[in-house]
Amino acid sequence: MRAFNFSAGPAMLPEAVMQRAEKEFLNWNNTGMSVMEMSHRSKEYMSVAHQTEADLREVMSIPDNYLVLFLHGGASMQFSGIPLNLTQPGDTVDYFNTGVWSTKAIKEAMRYANVNVVAGGDVANPTEIPDIATWRFSPEAKYIHLCSNETITGLEFQEVHLEHIFAQGKPVIADMSSNIMSCPIDVSRYAIIYAGAQKNIGPAGLSIMIIRDDLVGQARDITPSLLNWEVYAQNDSMFNTPATYAWYLAGLVFNWLKTNGGVEAVAEVNTRKAQKLYGYIDQSEFYSNTITPSQRSKMNVTFHLKDSTLDSLFLDESKAAKLLSLKGHKAFGGMRASIYNAMPEEGVDALIAFMKQFERSHSNAMLSV
Repeated sequence: MRAFNFSAGPAMLPEAVMQRAEKEFLNWNNTGMSVMEMSHRSKEYMSVAHQTEADLREVMSIPDNYLVLFLHGGASMQFSGIPLNLTQPGDTVDYFNTGVWSTKAIKEAMRYANVNVVAGGDVANPTEIPDIATWRFSPEAKYIHLCSNETITGLEFQEVHLEHIFAQGKPVIADMSSNIMSCPIDVSRYAIIYAGAQKNIGPAGLSIMIIRDDLVGQARDITPSLLNWEVYAQNDSMFNTPATYAWYLAGLVFNWLKTNGGVEAVAEVNTRKAQKLYGYIDQSEFYSNTITPSQRSKMNVTFHLKDSTLDSLFLDESKAAKLLSLKGHKAFGGMRASIYNAMPEEGVDALIAFMKQFERSHSNAMLSV
C-alpha cells in the first residue's frame, strides 16, 4: 500500500491517475511514444491539450467568454504578470494581505502599481481574516486581488467575505492554488482565477489561468512575451514549448474528477475529511489549531502539539506509520496536514488514529511539563 502523503505541494496525486500514467508511460495511445517525447505541436499532443482544457471547463463550469491558459512559472510568476497585463504606471490596485502568499503578491505588484492594502499585513502569519468593518477599498482600484486560501497557515476566505468583495463592482482576481476544484464555485463572479498545479491539479511546473476574455490584450509595452496573456491566447498556450507532461497529467486529474462525480462529489468528501480532523483536534488537550474556526481551510489543516519538544518524535513516528510530510512550514511551525482532493478519506482516518495513539503514549510527558 502506498503511503499517505500530506505534503502541501508538490502534493499527492490520485492513485488511479498514477496507475494510468504508468500504464501509458512508454506507449501512449499506441503511438509508440511517451507523452513526454511528443512534439507539442503534433496532432497527437494537441488532442491531449484540447481534451485537458475541455475537461477542466466541464468540471469547473467555465463560461465560454473565459480563456483557459496553461502557463509556466507557477502562480508566483503571475504576481508580476497580473499588474503588467492590467495596469499602467500610476494605477492603483487593491490587495488583501492575509499571509505569506498575499505578501509575496503585494511585493511584486508594488513594482508596477500603487498597492492599497485593503486589510491585513499587521502580522506575518494571521490566524483570521480582518473584520469586514476594517476593510478599506480604494475607489480608483483597477482590480481586487486575494489569495483565497493561505496554504501555510490554513486560513481561507469564506462566502461572507467574498460577497462583500464582489459587491465592490471591481474585477476580482483570486489565487486559488491550494483550493481550486475543492468545491463548486461560480467562475463568472471572478475576473481571473489562477493556480499553481502542484497542489490540487497535478505536478509542479505548470500553472493555469482562467481569464475573462475582455481582460486580455491590455498588457504594457514592456511586458515580456512570456508574461503577456495575449501571446499565450493567440498561440494556444504554445508560444514556446510548454510543460507537456505536467499538462497531460493535469488532464488525467480532470478526467478522474469527472468520473468520480465531479467537484460536487469531491466537495462532500473534503468536508467530511476536514470536519473529522478539526473535530479531533478541537476535543483534544494534546493538539491545538489557532485559526479562527469559522475561517479554517478545508485543504490545509495546521496544528500544534501542546508540548513542542515532542515535534521531532511525532514526525519520526508518523513517517514510520507511512504518514508523510506532516511538518509545518518553517514560517508557522507545528504540523500541517494538506488534505487535497487526492487525499482519500482513509488517509485522514489513518492520521487521526495515529494522533490518538501518539496522544495516549505521550500525554504524560505533556502533563509533566
